Amino acid sequence: MLTTNLTASTPGRICLFGEHLDYLGLPVIAAAIDRRVALTARPDPIDRRFRIRLPDIDQQVNISFDGGRLPYPHDRDYLRSSVNVLLQEGFTFSRGVEATVRGTIPINAGASSSSALIVSWLNVLSQLADVPRHLPPMTLAELAYRAEVLEFGEPGGMMDHFATAVGNVIYLESQRPDGTSAITLETLTPQLGTFVLGDSREPKDTIGILRRVKLGMLDVVQRIRQSRPDFSLHTAALTDVPEFKDQLSKDEYILLKGTLANRDLLREARTLLQTPSANVRAFDGRLGTLLTEHQANLRDAQRISTPKIDRMLEAALSAGALGGKINGSGGGGSMFVYAPTGADAVADAIDRVGGKAYVVRVAEGTTLTTD
Repeated sequence: MLTTNLTASTPGRICLFGEHLDYLGLPVIAAAIDRRVALTARPDPIDRRFRIRLPDIDQQVNISFDGGRLPYPHDRDYLRSSVNVLLQEGFTFSRGVEATVRGTIPINAGASSSSALIVSWLNVLSQLADVPRHLPPMTLAELAYRAEVLEFGEPGGMMDHFATAVGNVIYLESQRPDGTSAITLETLTPQLGTFVLGDSREPKDTIGILRRVKLGMLDVVQRIRQSRPDFSLHTAALTDVPEFKDQLSKDEYILLKGTLANRDLLREARTLLQTPSANVRAFDGRLGTLLTEHQANLRDAQRISTPKIDRMLEAALSAGALGGKINGSGGGGSMFVYAPTGADAVADAIDRVGGKAYVVRVAEGTTLTTD
């Protein structure tokens, strides 16, 4: 029986391009960042419970366990749902687990603190099961998506789980143009400098915004297909949008234009990030411009930004950042900017307008160590 401590460390993430696209079956580009959740655990041979201490938020969770599926006493109960997903995969636990969670990712800020926690928990649990099994990052990501999204019928996509589990910069597709599910992941290796993540400290309405934007876009697609059965967000050109103006409300028309524009920005960004550049200044400048163009659509079409986040972005750009955008579902939460030089001054500017800034770099994915 394992008697040493196991520690799983998993990064947070920023969504570079494709915000509010992945759950529509469109691609996304995301980067893991060097603010992480570390979960340290060991088996408890006496008590079969799962006992998880969370000193950062001064809480402790005690989960009684008899070997069967766990009920959910409240929504978004990810510690229990992770156990249930592993039970569905044939894992069994005849011993309890003691764990402590510490993290440096801003909580409820759109930087994937919850996904990082789930990936870390799954990583450790799979090693503390009666029959331990090594789960590669892609498998951990898929299980984490099931535990966080599918178990609770939520409307989110897969970006958070793959970005945190796999790490570094990834291009992710979760659906083919014909609508069938198929995960395609490409690791990108651009030489990126520092980013500055800014927590607005405004609470997010993740589920409300996802339902409004996702369901609103799906309704638009369904209505267009009544007259154009072959319409697809994968293949439609931005120049096609005026054809549907009479079928849509003003807000729906703007949402459709913004969605396709963001898709096209992502495609350009992918090419940029795939192509080594000897002209670092030109590369950095273009990346910043694409981020800012993405933000303009998210602010005006998806309407997920807030006045405070807009002020934080303006302050950061005035202090020398090259570009940036809101991060995550929006309506609060965080933003980030690309600041390969002068990152500390940019962070100070964000702090002065009421945010909480963190200088971050691209980081590796989930890791597992013993001590």
